[in-house]
Amino acid sequence: MTRALVRRPGPRLPEGLLTHLERSPVDVDLALRQWEGYVAALRAEGWDTVEVPAADDCPDAVFVEDTVVVYGDLAVISRPGADARRAETAATEAVLRDLGFRIARIEAPGTLDGGDVLKHGGTVWVGLGGRTDRDGADQLAAHLAPMGATVVPVPVTKVLHLKTAVTALPDGTVVGHEPLVDDPATWERFLPVPEESGAHVVLLGGDAVLMAADAPLSRALFEERGLRVVAVDISEFEKLEGCVTCLSVRLR
Repeated sequence: MTRALVRRPGPRLPEGLLTHLERSPVDVDLALRQWEGYVAALRAEGWDTVEVPAADDCPDAVFVEDTVVVYGDLAVISRPGADARRAETAATEAVLRDLGFRIARIEAPGTLDGGDVLKHGGTVWVGLGGRTDRDGADQLAAHLAPMGATVVPVPVTKVLHLKTAVTALPDGTVVGHEPLVDDPATWERFLPVPEESGAHVVLLGGDAVLMAADAPLSRALFEERGLRVVAVDISEFEKLEGCVTCLSVRLR
């Protein structure tokens, strides 16, 4: 079974935290329609979606990826780097516990956001410098070591999270918009993409990837590589430094 955690956006979404962008108006109604389209796209690709209860008092709660790192049957509950986001994790933990996942946690004083964690083929890259610190990365490494994972710290200074800068294609090639990547040489196979949002893909299984609709040049690049692209409009979430990866947590 393929399942994905999602979390409905709340009425305070326009108050979400910003680090690298200037604030611009967010249309809450449009954001909800876009979120529903995102969830529908997952379901159309065979994913069962599991909703974490909404948190209307937490503006950023829709970005559910930041609350947990899932590796196999282990759910490592994060300790977000922004104090205002720490209330988001309890509901994610409760849902995953009910689904039968083993639970571990990042403990104070360490911090870790799930958006700073990129996994592929037994390697786990962790972005340091923004919301995640060395202690949080070390704790994650300790939790994942018994499962054979190798954790590699990566500097992040130009964007909010590591996965704001880079994600990985199904074959392990890491893609990123080069002006926003601190060190492309970190990855043996790095593919620069022409648009910022082209750096963000969600692997749907097989040759299918989910990405934002506002990166047509990157989409064409992926399709030339034989990938099947599912594109969704997430413009309102991009105004809050969000991307397609932020809006779900894939469970396998």
